[in-house]
Amino acid sequence: MEPNQPPPRPRQPEGCLTVAIRVPLRIVVLVLVVPVRMAWDTLVVAGRILRDTVLRPVGRALLWAGKALFVRPFVGLWRHVLVPVGRTLARLGTVLVVVPAGWLYRHVLTPAGHAVAGLARGVGTGLAWVYARVLRPAGHAVTRLLRDIGAVLAAVGIGGYTAVARLVRYLIVVPARWLYDRVLAPVGRALARCGRGVARLLDVIATGIGAALYWTLRVLFVLPALVLWRRVLAPVGRFLAVVAREVGDALGHAWRIAGRVSRAVGRALGTFFRWVFVEPVRWAYRTVLTPVGHLVRDAVLRPAAEGARVLGRAVREALTGARDTVRQARADIRRMLFGEPRQPAAVNRREPQRPAARTLGSSTTALTKD
Repeated sequence: MEPNQPPPRPRQPEGCLTVAIRVPLRIVVLVLVVPVRMAWDTLVVAGRILRDTVLRPVGRALLWAGKALFVRPFVGLWRHVLVPVGRTLARLGTVLVVVPAGWLYRHVLTPAGHAVAGLARGVGTGLAWVYARVLRPAGHAVTRLLRDIGAVLAAVGIGGYTAVARLVRYLIVVPARWLYDRVLAPVGRALARCGRGVARLLDVIATGIGAALYWTLRVLFVLPALVLWRRVLAPVGRFLAVVAREVGDALGHAWRIAGRVSRAVGRALGTFFRWVFVEPVRWAYRTVLTPVGHLVRDAVLRPAAEGARVLGRAVREALTGARDTVRQARADIRRMLFGEPRQPAAVNRREPQRPAARTLGSSTTALTKD
């Protein structure tokens, strides 16, 4: 046992019902699954052959056609049209928009902004001077004036204020406090006690009704459902679980056995096809067709090809000689009818040479010439 492999689970004891279900179920499932597995393996082999012989070449052809029809034209359009046009538009945008905008920003907007900023700073400085020199002293003066007027009014009217306060206390505050202590507070406490009593009564009534409904529902529904679950549904569920597990195990076991049977049948059919068709064809190709082909190649095809090459070479030489003869006869006839063609006069196209430089052995005068 490997060190990382978990220990096998201990097998649970199985009853006679499980064993009685397992054997016939596996036999029936095996009989039903073997044709399905063989059909499945046949479809798999056919699908692989179809994929390798039809779908893959068709897919490659479609891929090549897609590249030829879509990818390469789009790539060429991108490289040779869109990119140059984009670069041209970028240059035009730079020349027509960016450069004028930069010039406008540098030579117009920046000086105008500096001028506006200087004007705003001047206006702010003027407003600050007005606030510091005019508005602030005026506000302080108004504040002091109002404070003095309030002090004078307070000193003059303190006696009237005390009389009004006493009148308000005895006419409003004292009756309101008596009404609250003698009438409103007792009435509120009585109403609160009545509400609590009514709430307790409703609570008792609701509790009784809830208990009655609980026991009624428990006796009529819960206990029968519990008995049905324990006595009927649970045993049936366990039986169905055992049947489902056995069916699953039988299907897996039958699928594996059917795979081996299908593999054996496929190998037998492959061997039969090989010995009936492939091997005879291979033997005929190796022992009959290959020697016959070599003989035909060496005895017939190669000499025929060599003769064809010699004949072609002779025909080409004959055609070349006939072409030269016809050309010469045509030249002789032209010469007899029109005479010899005028030969162009030889023209010295070389540049005139400069006179050689004077040396001790040469002279340009008639007395010293040799």
